[in-house]
Amino acid sequence: MALSTPNGVGNWFHKTWEKAEAGENGFVPVKLKWDVHPERKQDWRDEQTRQLGEKQAAQECDCDFLSSGDSVIEVENMAFYEETYVKEPMEKRGVDGNLWIWESPDYQKSYMVVADVARGDSTDYSGFHVFDIESCTQVAEYKGKISPKEYGNVLVGIATEYCDALLVIENANIGWSTIEQVISREYKNLYYSSRSDNETVESYMAKYERDKLVPGFTMSLKTRPLVIAKMTEYIRERSVIVQSKRLLAEMRVFIWRNGKAQAQSGYNDDLIMAFATGLYVRDTAIRMRQQGMELTRATMNSFTNLNQRNNAVYNVAPMQNNPYIMDTPGGREDLSWLLG
Repeated sequence: MALSTPNGVGNWFHKTWEKAEAGENGFVPVKLKWDVHPERKQDWRDEQTRQLGEKQAAQECDCDFLSSGDSVIEVENMAFYEETYVKEPMEKRGVDGNLWIWESPDYQKSYMVVADVARGDSTDYSGFHVFDIESCTQVAEYKGKISPKEYGNVLVGIATEYCDALLVIENANIGWSTIEQVISREYKNLYYSSRSDNETVESYMAKYERDKLVPGFTMSLKTRPLVIAKMTEYIRERSVIVQSKRLLAEMRVFIWRNGKAQAQSGYNDDLIMAFATGLYVRDTAIRMRQQGMELTRATMNSFTNLNQRNNAVYNVAPMQNNPYIMDTPGGREDLSWLLG
């Protein structure tokens, strides 16, 4: 038994607690918040805030692990998700049991699988999320240690299962091995990035000109801050549904360090980066694809309208009831008699 008040993150108690929640050790995590005491009412809790401050009181009274105050995600937003959406998956599967499923595929919906790749033999993990694109809901998640090539096979399998989902894989370093495996499997809905950092509707719609695009998502010095900013915007507005306690655990230790958003020392941000990339792609490439389709539709409609307005461009004479009535020098004549 280990009994303690949370004292920040990164220490033995916090790491042991995180592993207990993930089922990676023999401890059973139990939170005893301030209101389990029968003599403590809300006025007592308010007094603690006045005496200790908001963050210290949350740590001492609400069993809340807090960082040094440099968290990228606001504490109140993480608390909202934990209380509102986070729940146990309906299914855990895979060789290691690390594929968590909250919702089965619905063939009337569109999905996106977004993956971060690790070597599979170090302290980093490979991880992916499955999103319901329209409702922006996390419906499945994986975090585990697996070889890049085998990871490619897993991604093709899960993307195919979820209605041939758009498959987004970060292409930095070891990610190429996974992407090459996906390409060798001839998966048809792999995401391609523009070779430049300036993604536009036109650059996205040129997806078949492969010399202008590169397979996978390119995380660069320019796109990384945009990706992080997009995630914080979604979380702040609470317009994405997060159901995973593993992802929420990474959010708690995702901090600003030396001006860069990254995991606190000794922790990982693999799920965070895949999650943030998915939200960024949803708001850029997928929106661009929709805009491109609307642009194409508008262009085709403009041709139709032009034809209707200008007879010199193209004019179709209205069909007569009897196609054999024709204008002759002697007037209109029915020539159907020629058919015998």
